[in-house]
Amino acid sequence: MYNIMELVTGFLLSAITAIVITPLIKKLAIKLGATDRPDYRKKHTEEMPRLGGLAIVVGVAVGLTYLQPQHPHMLEIIIGGLIIVVVGVLDDFITLKPIYKLTGQIAAASVVVSSGLVIDKLTMPFLGTVHFDNFGIFLTIFWIVGVSNAINLIDGLDGLAAGVSAIGLISILIIAIMDYRIVVVYLSVALVGSCIGFLYHNFYPAKIFMGDTGALFLGYAIAVVSTLGLFKNVALFSFIMPIVVMAIPIFDTLFAIIRRVMSQQSIGTPDRKHIHYKLLEMGYSHRKSVLIIYGFSAFFGIMAIVFNSATMLASLIIIALVILGIQLIAELSGIVFNGQQPLLDSIRKITGLRAKKVE
Repeated sequence: MYNIMELVTGFLLSAITAIVITPLIKKLAIKLGATDRPDYRKKHTEEMPRLGGLAIVVGVAVGLTYLQPQHPHMLEIIIGGLIIVVVGVLDDFITLKPIYKLTGQIAAASVVVSSGLVIDKLTMPFLGTVHFDNFGIFLTIFWIVGVSNAINLIDGLDGLAAGVSAIGLISILIIAIMDYRIVVVYLSVALVGSCIGFLYHNFYPAKIFMGDTGALFLGYAIAVVSTLGLFKNVALFSFIMPIVVMAIPIFDTLFAIIRRVMSQQSIGTPDRKHIHYKLLEMGYSHRKSVLIIYGFSAFFGIMAIVFNSATMLASLIIIALVILGIQLIAELSGIVFNGQQPLLDSIRKITGLRAKKVE
C-alpha cells in the first residue's frame, strides 16, 4: 500500500526539480543552438529554445529515485525511455528524418515488449477471453509508437502538450488508486509533478518549448503507464479507457491522417488543421484555445474515471457522451458529416464566433 505523504513528496520533488532546472536547460539550448525557428505554421515570431523536455525527464527521474517503484519490467521501461529521449534530443538538434525517428520509437517500444509487457488478451461479451498471441506484440508496439506521435503532433501551442499529458496522467492516477495498481500510481505521480513544474515556464507565453524530447518522452511514458495499468484489466470496457483518456491527441492524429488521405496528401504532410489551429480560426485567443482543449481533456478523463466503476446503463450513457465528444473533435479537425458540422455550427451559433483567417 502507498503512503500519501510519500506520494506528495515524490510529486513535489518532480515539480520543483522541473521548475528549477528548466531555466538552466533553456540557457543550454540557446548556447548549443537547439532552437525552434518560426515558419508559416507556427505562432511564435522569434527563435525559441526547444530542449525543455529534458527538464521533464530530469524531474521524473528525481521523483522516481525517491519513490523507488518496483516492477519486473522496470529496467526495460527505463532503457526504452532512454532510447526515446536520445531520439528526441537528436531531433531537437538536427531534425531527424521521419524514418529515423520512427525507427527509434519502434526500438524503444520493442525493448519494452521484449520484457513481456504486452497487451495479450481481451475479454469480449459472448466470446469470452480472446488471446492476441503474436498480434499482441504488434498491438503494443503500435500503441506506444502511436501515442508518442500523437502527443508530438498536438504540441502546437504553448503549454498544450504538457497540460493535456498532465490531465491524462491525473486520470490514469485516479483510476490506478481505485484499482490499487501501486507501480502505476508512483509513475503517474512523478510524471504529473514534472509536467506541472515544466508548465510554470511553458504556459502561454512560453519561455521554452518541450521539443520532441519532451513530446516523445511523455507519449512513450503515457503509453507504457496505461499498458501497465489500464490494459492489464482485460475486460472490453477497461480496454477502451486508455483511448478515452487520451482522446484529444489520439483522435486529432487519426482525423489528421483521414483528412490527408482524403486530400490525397502524404500522411506526414504538416498542416494547420489540427484542433488547436481550428479553435484559433474560430476566434479564440491562444490562451483560451489551450484552456478549451484542457477542458476537453478533463471531460474525457472524467468519463474514463466514471466508466471504470459504472453500471451497464451508466457505461452506455458515457459511451454516448464520448462519441459526441469525438464527433466534435472530428468537426474541428475538418471532417464533415454529410457535408455538415452540426455540433460545431451549434457552438458558433451560441457563442457568435465565426471562423477567421489565421495569419
